[in-house]
Amino acid sequence: MTTTMARERLVLVGNGMAGLKFLEEVLELAPGRFDITVIGAEPEPAYNRVLLSSLLAGEIAAGDVTLKSRAWYGEHGIVLKTGQPAVALDSARREVVLADGVTVPFDVLVLATGSNPIRLDLPGQQLSGVTTFRTLADVADLKAAAGAKTAAVVIGGGLLGIEAAYGLARRRVPVTLVHLMDRLMERQLDAEGAALLKDALEARGIKVLLQAQTRAIHGEGAVESVELADGRRIACGLVVMAVGVRPNVALAATGGLQIGRGILVDDRLQTSVADIHAIGECVEHRSGCYGLVEPAYEQARVAAAAIVNKPVSYLGSVLATNLKVSGVPVFSAGDFEGAGAEAIIVRDHGAASYRKLVIRDGRLAGAALVGDTGDALWYAELIRTAAPVAAFREALAFGQAFAEAMG
Repeated sequence: MTTTMARERLVLVGNGMAGLKFLEEVLELAPGRFDITVIGAEPEPAYNRVLLSSLLAGEIAAGDVTLKSRAWYGEHGIVLKTGQPAVALDSARREVVLADGVTVPFDVLVLATGSNPIRLDLPGQQLSGVTTFRTLADVADLKAAAGAKTAAVVIGGGLLGIEAAYGLARRRVPVTLVHLMDRLMERQLDAEGAALLKDALEARGIKVLLQAQTRAIHGEGAVESVELADGRRIACGLVVMAVGVRPNVALAATGGLQIGRGILVDDRLQTSVADIHAIGECVEHRSGCYGLVEPAYEQARVAAAAIVNKPVSYLGSVLATNLKVSGVPVFSAGDFEGAGAEAIIVRDHGAASYRKLVIRDGRLAGAALVGDTGDALWYAELIRTAAPVAAFREALAFGQAFAEAMG
């Protein structure tokens, strides 16, 4: 008589980009080892959030953001529950409770609950016409509002705010972008690179107001205007709050997991409770929280290896942003400000491009590129590996091909 060991029950809460990457890694590392259940709060299977601005702008179709079809989950024996948020975690009983009261038992649990958009606590923030820019549902709301061509105010000059403003402008909506800081994308760009980006946005018809603080949103039932701290009023029928995100730790908190800004994890992405791991934007690792896709993917790879008992360790990620912001290529990595370090700066006003490379102790420590990001991946690798650059220092600003030809 033969006996077969029951497969471990692996439950993944969160069906975003980090969660899907984790699934792909597990299926590759240990096919058939787990009975897998995936719980997603949104009605759709995993999709590419990076493309939401292109979807809003009408540059791609709704199907283009889908990462895997529902059929893919079934083909891999994965039970997929969508539109069903997990509301409670019982760490002792090893169960996740869903909003409809169903309990899902687990042997191994991975939390990939992502983050929630921050809504400013402003007078009028509850009015109809105030929204965020985070999900497919948000995009649907914005597309519907854009159909009326009513003026919009976007609060927040980081990546999400700029993308929302660009998407609306592409739909011929008059847009004003209001940002508290003295430059756009201050976490990714220095003053000169940000100024070039501002020019590019204004050339696309977006009005940019810097060092502008929002005081209140006015209207009778629905948005009619935004008031700034200096008394200016901007007439509008739509307000998009894009001022950042917070790690979604609510489920973890119900299970008694240790929490700081995010769910606290060790170098194997394990939480304070054995066999419960966490990855992506909901996580705090070594005092750091990441809001970018690449660190989430790195964490997904490590967590997948960890749960199949491979020796692995996550030491943190080099922050690098490589994307098109409103159609303008932007790359930023490492210490792009470079206080006290040597900076190589190349400007091409005709091509509206800017390249800043920061060298510290003979190594590339940071980079900021606007307009021409062709060598971004090479610069990112030099920063990540801390490789000496003295041998091709003079050619560094001209890119990899030129540097290798000189070498």
